[in-house]
Amino acid sequence: MSIESNDDWDGLREVARVTRETLDALEAALAPGVTTAELDRIAAAVLAAAGARSAPAMEYGFPGTVLISLNDEIVHGIPGPRAIRPGDLVKLDVTVEKDGYVADAARSVVVGPGADVAYRLVACARAAFEAGLAVARAGTKVNAIGRAVDREVRRHGFRGVRGLAGHGVGRKIHEEPSVPNQFDPWQDDVLTDGMVITIEPMISAGSTRAVQGADGWTMRTGDASLSSHYEHTLVVTHGAPVVLTAA
Repeated sequence: MSIESNDDWDGLREVARVTRETLDALEAALAPGVTTAELDRIAAAVLAAAGARSAPAMEYGFPGTVLISLNDEIVHGIPGPRAIRPGDLVKLDVTVEKDGYVADAARSVVVGPGADVAYRLVACARAAFEAGLAVARAGTKVNAIGRAVDREVRRHGFRGVRGLAGHGVGRKIHEEPSVPNQFDPWQDDVLTDGMVITIEPMISAGSTRAVQGADGWTMRTGDASLSSHYEHTLVVTHGAPVVLTAA
């Protein structure tokens, strides 16, 4: 979507606040022995208290409130009876709908102590997001984001997962334009003032291929290597973007 009124700003800021608070609650509850289903119930309680709903459940029938992916799982992990273990690399992905507006954010957390590569993947995903954010200006082609993200990921010695991308957001989870994490020379979309998008690097320590699990939702790395994910919802301007889901 593109912001057209103060009501749009207010609606997006509110749903972004709920998204951020849900992520904060999930991260605070992460500990060895906690199941992903227990984490999902925490998220559901935060949303219910705010009068908000799970956008993936609403739009796609996702069997959970939030997406929780462990280790080689990149995105779309279904909450269930699995217990968090020391060293797990956990991806928390929260997409919230409230009053007709949608915000989307994700972060990766190592439940320490973890492997050095896990911490480096987490740092890489965040740095790649910041690199993409730095070029996200009105009048710039969308593919400049992918170029910047990919360059930063490679600088850290990793590779971005192919076929998974950021996207427009605001009224639905996935809107135009697609915001790839690699440079696409055929993409002619241009960022415009007020456009609402996500930037979300998804990084692999090995294979750049994503494969879908038997549950029909979970996306894993093709070689079972660790992965990380970092995402925010932002509003494009002629200057620095407004990162709605940031603190």
